[in-house]
Formats: sequence, C-alpha cells, structure tokens
Amino acid sequence: MWFDNWFDIWRVVLVGVSAYVSLIILIRVSGKRALAQMNAFDFVVTVALGSTLATILLSSDVSFLEGLVALALLLGLQIVVALGVQRSPRFRRLTTSAPSLLGRDGHIDDEALRRHRVARADVLQAVRASGAGDLSMVAAVVLESDGKVSVITRAQAGDGSSFRDLSA
Repeated sequence: MWFDNWFDIWRVVLVGVSAYVSLIILIRVSGKRALAQMNAFDFVVTVALGSTLATILLSSDVSFLEGLVALALLLGLQIVVALGVQRSPRFRRLTTSAPSLLGRDGHIDDEALRRHRVARADVLQAVRASGAGDLSMVAAVVLESDGKVSVITRAQAGDGSSFRDLSA
C-alpha cells in the first residue's frame, strides 16, 4: 500500500516531467485562450486536461504517447470550437450561454434570479464588491456567460449600450 517498487516511482517522475513539459508546449502552441475559462465549455476542457494529465501520471495502462495524443486532441477540439464560436452566431448560441440581466435601475429581478438559480445574497455581494453602497446606485446587474456577476453602477453606465440587448 505504501510502496511497491522503485520502477513505479521513477516512471511517475519521468512521465510526469515529460507530460508537464508537453502540456505547457501544447498550451503555448494552441494559444492564450486554451485556459481562459471564458465559458462552461472552456471550464470543462480545463478539467479534462487536468484529469488526462493525472491519468498519464498515475496509470501505467496509458502510455505516454497515448496521453500526449489525448491532450493534443482536447486542445485541438477547443480550438475548433473557439473558431466555430467566433465565425458562427448559431454555433455560439449552441455552445455558449448568453449573458442575462438580473437587475436594472436599482431593482433586482427575483424571477430572473429563480430562473438562473442565483441567490439574492450573491447579487448583493457583487454589488458591494463593485463599491456600490446601495441598490439605487446600480444601473444593471448581469449574469455573464462565464457565471460571474457583473455590476454596472449608474456612474459607470454611460449610455447603457453594453447591456441594452440582454435578456432577463
């Protein structure tokens, strides 16, 4: 249970260093967006990369080359999806959730909170984090496609063009 043999230890060290370096190279080649976590899909890819790396390290049933191909495949598919999102609004709607308005002009939309399963306390926390002292200072509260809550104060709202087309 505590120790099997030195070969397994050295395998983890050698394969671990090789896999780590390979992953760094693959991420650099695939671009900055590889770990951006801009939406749920990006988050899933990031978790899958970590899981694949762990499997390469700890499972002697998976060869180093098989693991490397799996990492490259995940990053390659992420590039394909990112290009699809960039070039096709229809594909973007399919893979990325649209931002939603949770509140406007100092009022929180309880129906929108319920629909998106967001607690009122989370919205109030985001309002406080934005520096607003009370809801009357808030022009809009937006649930972004990455799950973060953005708060636009009246002082920051300008003409409001960044949140006019948001759905509730």
